[in-house]
Amino acid sequence: MQTAQLQNIRAVLEERYVRYNQPAFIEHDPISIPHRFSQRADVEISALFAALLAWGRRPTIISKVTELLRRMDDAPHQFITQHQDEDLKKLLGFCHRTFCDTDLLYFVHWLRWFYREQGHATLEDAFLHGPTQRERLENFHNLFFSLADAPQRTRKHVATPARGSACKRVNMYLRWMVRQDSHGVDFGLWTRLPMAELVCPIDVHVERQARQLGLLTRPVVDWRAAEELTANLRLLDPNDPVKYDFALFGLGVEEKKL
Repeated sequence: MQTAQLQNIRAVLEERYVRYNQPAFIEHDPISIPHRFSQRADVEISALFAALLAWGRRPTIISKVTELLRRMDDAPHQFITQHQDEDLKKLLGFCHRTFCDTDLLYFVHWLRWFYREQGHATLEDAFLHGPTQRERLENFHNLFFSLADAPQRTRKHVATPARGSACKRVNMYLRWMVRQDSHGVDFGLWTRLPMAELVCPIDVHVERQARQLGLLTRPVVDWRAAEELTANLRLLDPNDPVKYDFALFGLGVEEKKL
């Protein structure tokens, strides 16, 4: 890609990044869910559910994750680490698309194991295994399903590059947790994962705009496509490439309104 072309693309994306990376963006996006909490563990747990259940229309996602957290008394870390077997009945009957109570119960079981039995204070520890982002996500998936009673059906709810997935929702979760700036949308709670190594989430809006700008040429949206897009975004900002997720998403929303 020519230098002049890159400069033009950077100018467009920087303008949209500033426009959409604002607190006004929060209200109608699933990231509004973890913004309701102040305790670190509550933020990262609620964000995990909000990101991994981000299928479909945003109002529906927000509504369903709100329902899920109410079943946990709006205290997810306390519920997960201190619940009794009787308390788990509150989770029965929950369903969002193909994510149902069987999957939810395993999520709660794994999180309790991770926080209590493994003694971890933060979920960031689960994403630190490996020298590359691909390996970290693969190792997180393997760790998440390492317990003996992990249901086979639940595996599809945590994507892994090992299956070729672009891992949109996991990458979005990591953007929320890792990116640090002064705009107040992303949390920047995790400091051991470098922003420069994050991979851009690709939804339909991001894909369409990335193709129009020549940032994505791979014909299928898979892990290699996510790596291609992110590599091109690093040409625009090597330290914080996934900030342009805001810009590409915003451009897609603008186009849809026309």
